[in-house]
Amino acid sequence: MGLLIRLETTLTGDRYLSILCDHLHAFMSIVHFDGLGQLQQDNATPHASRVATKWLQEHFSDFRQLHWPPKYPEMNIIEDIRDAFLHVFEKRSPPPRTPMDLLTALQDSWCEFPPGYLQTPVESIPRRFASLLSARGGPTRY
Repeated sequence: MGLLIRLETTLTGDRYLSILCDHLHAFMSIVHFDGLGQLQQDNATPHASRVATKWLQEHFSDFRQLHWPPKYPEMNIIEDIRDAFLHVFEKRSPPPRTPMDLLTALQDSWCEFPPGYLQTPVESIPRRFASLLSARGGPTRY
């Protein structure tokens, strides 16, 4: 599933660019060694920043970017993954008491995800898009 990256402060375009530069190529080469990996991101301001967009355009041959419609966050599997992660985290006992305990608990929870967990949300993408097309852009069950 890759690393859980801690941000010390608010995510900006420059900070997002740093994450892309420091982690994306390594992650893609491990998880998608066949070169068929796709980067999925929502249209959050840092993701759509000028510096991040420019970097992604310069590195388009290294991986594909799944372009996401701006008004369809419910179609984004990242939301499902976040919800499942929080569900695993909230089951931890005792609850973390210090910032370092919190970081450790988050990292441990992330590592406890079943190895094939992502397969189900990834496989749901074609159904999500078919549902969206069928609803002509209207609300879907996702």
